[in-house]
Amino acid sequence: MRSKVELRDHQKELYTFHGRLVFTAFFVVLAFVVLLGRFVYLQVVQHEHFRLLAEQNRIKVIPMAPKRGAIYDRNGVVLASNYAAYTLELIPDKVKNPQKIIDNLSKIIDVSNKDRQRFSKLLETAPNFSSIPIRRRLNDQEMATFAAKHYLFPGVEIKARFFRNYPNDELTSHVVGYIGRVSKRDFKRLQDQGVAGNYTKSDTIGKIGLEKQYEKELRGINGYDHVEIDAGGKSIRKIKSIGSVPGNDLILSLDANLQHVAAEAFGDYRGALVALKPDTGEVLALLSLPGFDPNRFVDGIDTAIWDALNNSEDHPLNNRAVQGVYPPASTFKPFMALAALELGKRDPTYTINDPGYFILGKSGHVFRDWKEGGHGQVNLRKAIVESSDTYFYELAHDLGIDAIHNFIKQFGLGKLTRIDLEGEASGLLPSKSWKQRRFKQKWFVGDTISVGVGQGYNLATPLQLAVATAALANKGQLLKPHLVRQIENSQSSEVKTIQPQKTGFVNLRAENLDFVTEAMVGVTKPGGTAAGAGYLAQYEFAGKTGTAQVFSMNGGEYKEEEVEEKLRDHGLFIAFAPAKNPVIAVAVLVENGGHGSRTAAPIARKVIDFYLLGKGPKLKNRIRK
Repeated sequence: MRSKVELRDHQKELYTFHGRLVFTAFFVVLAFVVLLGRFVYLQVVQHEHFRLLAEQNRIKVIPMAPKRGAIYDRNGVVLASNYAAYTLELIPDKVKNPQKIIDNLSKIIDVSNKDRQRFSKLLETAPNFSSIPIRRRLNDQEMATFAAKHYLFPGVEIKARFFRNYPNDELTSHVVGYIGRVSKRDFKRLQDQGVAGNYTKSDTIGKIGLEKQYEKELRGINGYDHVEIDAGGKSIRKIKSIGSVPGNDLILSLDANLQHVAAEAFGDYRGALVALKPDTGEVLALLSLPGFDPNRFVDGIDTAIWDALNNSEDHPLNNRAVQGVYPPASTFKPFMALAALELGKRDPTYTINDPGYFILGKSGHVFRDWKEGGHGQVNLRKAIVESSDTYFYELAHDLGIDAIHNFIKQFGLGKLTRIDLEGEASGLLPSKSWKQRRFKQKWFVGDTISVGVGQGYNLATPLQLAVATAALANKGQLLKPHLVRQIENSQSSEVKTIQPQKTGFVNLRAENLDFVTEAMVGVTKPGGTAAGAGYLAQYEFAGKTGTAQVFSMNGGEYKEEEVEEKLRDHGLFIAFAPAKNPVIAVAVLVENGGHGSRTAAPIARKVIDFYLLGKGPKLKNRIRK
């Protein structure tokens, strides 16, 4: 059988081969064009972008915290300052086993458990190339010991740093506040504010008080070290440094010596005092007792100390002057008297017979006066001077709660004063609509009777009482209370002065205001409830005592000596001086101090004596140079 012969078309095969060759060549050329285009894009178009990335991989920027601004009182007394001290620090990227290094260090220098815990927390969040403190505030002997054996501890060095100091400890703790390490919550807040870039997680920040309120002014601007690092992330050398900008200084309206006099006058009592300049709203004193030592918080407070402060029955961390709310008691009566005169419900000649109680209509409920047997024939002046409850029970009944609320709210009671401190309480000036919203209950006439003498639902902060008293002294003009008087720029030394800010005005007839003021002067004269506090005063001052009930006796007789100390009445006193040309207004609260005439009024007298006459103890504290 003959084999089959296959005839091939060489011309066609050659044509196919040439086609494939051309296609392959085109594909190769296209690939080279694309590759070349990519090279051009990366090397030319994206040159700056990748150069910056490469530079960032080679250079790390290490922030340097600025020197924090200082805080001074109105006379230059230092309230918060910085001091330089030496710190033993470790750079993690230069050490293989940080904990072993610390163990070895502890053989020559004391490293406490608190130091170790702080170091471990910082190690978790800080960059490898940053320096982390092991021990703060080295003394001369510790520095010499480490210097002699420095060669044994690569990656460990001594650095000079600034530390915060509060020279007056508890005296201004609630005003100035304190700083502490940036927490996760702080960092989240800083991110929300868009300023987290000015902080690292090992930095400090204002936690409470003016340190927090004026953080932006006090903080300053970070400086930066530009450090070259290798591929492993280890630092090789410092390329350049950009210095930090110190924070601005705060000059307060506060008088630290006046604050000191007030604290001495309180003795062992708990309580609060606020003193204002009526014509400017400047805070001359803002005291809350007991206080706490803010220096303990700077490096991180010990757990045992924190628990003791936080769980103390005396609540030293609470700012009673701004956050504490108390029944204003009889300090409410001058404002009630003005309401009666301005609204035409009473005139100075209207007189009642005070038998020592007030009976409410058909209900027959008896509201008792503080003075058994009453005050006899009582007009409006005598009702203020002797603090007749019965007179004001009847007045409150005739005015009604809405008229009381609408008139007295003009003095700032029941709302925030907007002082430059956070955490302020708004107090409570009740009304019918408030009770309906709060309790879903209607208002009863008996509720009004209690409000008329500053009890019942009535609540105010010592700061609010001081602001209202200052309005009396300032002929009805209210001003926003403020603690910071001036801000001094750290670079230019330019001083920005905080101007008085008017927040309201109570339109009062001059004769009515003069009448109430004269009656309040009578309170401090013989026959008045604060006669003891006014005894032999070299100036006339207007005042009003108050005694706030802490718990109800349910009709029983109140005997102070038989009541547990924490359940005794609060003592209050408001005053302004001199009566005719006031330059200071004061509100005092003494927790569980009993009658305001016995405890609160004498404290106010000592404060006013110091402010007007210079009488009293002064601080031994350094003055700003």
